Amino acid sequence: MPNSLTLPVRGMTCAACQARVQRSLEKTPGVTQASVNLMLHSATVAFDPAQVSPEGLVHVIRDAGYDADLPAGPQSAAEAQTELEQDLDHDYLEYRWKAAWSLGLGLAAMIVSMPLMRGGHAGMDPLMRWADRVLAAPLARVMPALFLIDPSQLRFGLLLVTVVVMAWAGRHFYVRAWAATRHRAATMNTLVALGTGAAFLLSVVATLAPGAFERRGLSPDVYYEAVILILALLLVGQTLEARAKRQTGQAIRRLIDLAPRTARVIRGGQELDVPLGAVLVGDQVLVRPGERIPVDGVLLAGRSAVDESMVTGEPMPVERGPGDRVVGGTVNGTGGFTMVTRAVGEATVLARIVTMMREAQSTRAPMQRLADRISGVFVPVVLVIAALTFVIWYVSVDSAPFVRAVTAAVSVLVIACPCAMGLAVPTAVMVATGKGADLGILIKGGEALERAGRLDRILLDKTGTVTLGRPDVTAVVPAAGQDPRRLLGLVAAIERASEHPLAEAIVRRAGEDRLTVAVAEQFRAIPGQGAVGIVAGELVVVGNAGLLDAYGLAAGSMDDQARQLAADGATVVYAAANGELLGLIAVADRPRPTSAAAVARLRALGLDVTMLTGDARPTALAVARAVGIDDVVAGALPDGKIAEVAARTDAGGRVGMVGDGINDAPALVRADVGFVMGSGTDIAIEAGDITLMRPDLGLVADAIELARATVRIMRQNLFWAFVYNVIGIPIAAGALYPAFGIQLSPVIASAAMAMSSVSVVSNSLRLRRFRPARTAERSHG
Repeated sequence: MPNSLTLPVRGMTCAACQARVQRSLEKTPGVTQASVNLMLHSATVAFDPAQVSPEGLVHVIRDAGYDADLPAGPQSAAEAQTELEQDLDHDYLEYRWKAAWSLGLGLAAMIVSMPLMRGGHAGMDPLMRWADRVLAAPLARVMPALFLIDPSQLRFGLLLVTVVVMAWAGRHFYVRAWAATRHRAATMNTLVALGTGAAFLLSVVATLAPGAFERRGLSPDVYYEAVILILALLLVGQTLEARAKRQTGQAIRRLIDLAPRTARVIRGGQELDVPLGAVLVGDQVLVRPGERIPVDGVLLAGRSAVDESMVTGEPMPVERGPGDRVVGGTVNGTGGFTMVTRAVGEATVLARIVTMMREAQSTRAPMQRLADRISGVFVPVVLVIAALTFVIWYVSVDSAPFVRAVTAAVSVLVIACPCAMGLAVPTAVMVATGKGADLGILIKGGEALERAGRLDRILLDKTGTVTLGRPDVTAVVPAAGQDPRRLLGLVAAIERASEHPLAEAIVRRAGEDRLTVAVAEQFRAIPGQGAVGIVAGELVVVGNAGLLDAYGLAAGSMDDQARQLAADGATVVYAAANGELLGLIAVADRPRPTSAAAVARLRALGLDVTMLTGDARPTALAVARAVGIDDVVAGALPDGKIAEVAARTDAGGRVGMVGDGINDAPALVRADVGFVMGSGTDIAIEAGDITLMRPDLGLVADAIELARATVRIMRQNLFWAFVYNVIGIPIAAGALYPAFGIQLSPVIASAAMAMSSVSVVSNSLRLRRFRPARTAERSHG
């Protein structure tokens, strides 16, 4: 069994970085699986400790040119999320500060450079032509003194400002580019460093040795303002990107914040407020009205309605009383109660949900592999294109070929953006898993999400999935002249002493109808037929028609009603007292109230729906008719369910299986996507690919709609990331120049590059506004 370890990785800035770390880890002997996440700045590695140690994995990452350390100690998912948020907050504030100053200095540098633009490279650069016409000419009239300053003094002043911006605000671009170069790699930082570095060095030569240009008939133009503005716009992009990244983790933060800081425990007969971490399993905890429940536990005394919406997505409060389970982080209503702690720390439902979401966001969707393959060669290809661009411009342009060639090559270097490709899929996965948690849907990761978005068939287990999973009384039918309350009360008296599965349903119905149930004497169970006993001096017979026949009682007068109820999937129980037929009671496992609407939604989504059950075919068909399912497989034991799933997947179908995660576990594993339906308070969260936190079949349709929306966003992100580079790089190289005389400014190229990453993250954030069809319909109703 391989070990698993998540390592923080620092220094990754683009898809090329991510792909390099991924390849390095996957090539390491002993590593069975690696998942590197650009959004979370982490690498999750499954490895054989007999072949490679955790320290060895850290060295592999460092040898690839990035920084990594072993975690200081065991770290909860909440602590890891908090640490990530602190890093993102730090990055956001740092980038914002640097971007603001760089942008201000860049605009000032552009104004100061205007005397140098006039007649210089303004003649060929569209941005500079615009600046000359719109800004420089009016400025010359308003501030003529500026245009009388010695150009050499302006150049030296701009050189000083540019050095400051490059060494301070843009330092991380050059440090990371150098680190990548030392490890024989090329990343986005390489492109930025080469592009701005080339423009800077050209400007330095023009400043220190202008005669070298003048002797060749060239104008000693400087590009200091372009260098500063390129860095400023890249920093603006990184600021917006960091801000958007912070928003992708809001769903996890909301879950973490559900847990209160303290709990009120009863120890030694006294009430004590203790930190949440000091609560122990077995502690009695007092919860007052309106408070958040601190830990998972079972009620000992008191009753209340508990709002579990933040965990299960169920909007209505749920009544809880002695013996019922409650979940930490949910909100107590108007009643107070005492509970005994059953789980604390990482064992609570809330902590397990947070852990699962963190793990899900660390996984990689299959669609990411295409981006990884392209990212692995992207930067070297761009470097070749930039070199070719320089050569082509230099040999084919008559006027100022060197300056034009440098401008085009710099534009190619700074417009190319591998970042967007690296962020296209992970950002969508992060936002979708967070949105799913808001809806009461836990998704194990990008692969499960992508597979769910491509399903074409759904198999539904019947008991507990389509139905409530417990027998209920569906009809109380008295014989002619009999009282239905007397019928139910006498039958409940007999069944209270029985262990038959149907007995609980009848006794429960009597309690709901507020009947006083007498004690049965001389009770005797008759296997396969029913039971008899004495109730208030009367001999009561309860069972099937055969049992009544054995006692010489005729039930023929109610045969038609019994057959109709049986055709509807109910089990019919006859009752007689002192030789007189009292009537019959129908008991059935009823469909959930939401099942019929959910099946209709699944079919509307284009899915074929099949119900699997181990029950007899008549019962299965009755339930299927009630909820609108045409395809039924009855009498299917666990092995049979696996065979049904296998037959459909082997035939080329993409199959989802929905069950309770216990007896359906093998079929859930065999399906392309396993949906586990639970109650949120007592649930096998780890059992399936997608966990439904409340027993509502409509969540399956919600999950598939969310998955399809996410796959669409992934495709859009990848499409625009690729198209941006496919279109942007040729334009930067000068593809529009022959027909339209347009050569792209490096400043505009850098702005486009910065916005490409922001657009991908922003597009993914649209998933936060996702609403399932039933929610949208309800809001318009």
